[in-house]
Amino acid sequence: MQRWLGLLVGVGVVVTTGCSMPSDEARARLAALEAEAEQMDAVLDNVEERLLGNQAMLQTWQELGRRHQEVTQLHCQTSDAHMLARLKHYEKMEERVRQSRRRSSVAAVDTVLTSGKVPKRQRGAN
Repeated sequence: MQRWLGLLVGVGVVVTTGCSMPSDEARARLAALEAEAEQMDAVLDNVEERLLGNQAMLQTWQELGRRHQEVTQLHCQTSDAHMLARLKHYEKMEERVRQSRRRSSVAAVDTVLTSGKVPKRQRGAN
């Protein structure tokens, strides 16, 4: 019997508390919680938007890095041949300068060895 009485009291308490109107304090607290939930949703939306923007920016930078790597490889491949051609050209130019210096030194020695004769181009200068 006590069991039935305890059960009846428990059901009565649950029914009476569940069916009653919430107090003004409870309504104010509920409204504050709902307002806070809306603010949290707005903050989370802002964070999500920033996160998606940062992910897009990261993908852009990764793509630019990949492209830069490809361009660098291409530049290295083509610049080797170009640099070799330039070195070959500079070697030819240095050889021409050396030959020119030899010719001018040989011409100067020829002038000294020719018993004092002055070449025709130097006669007009005297």
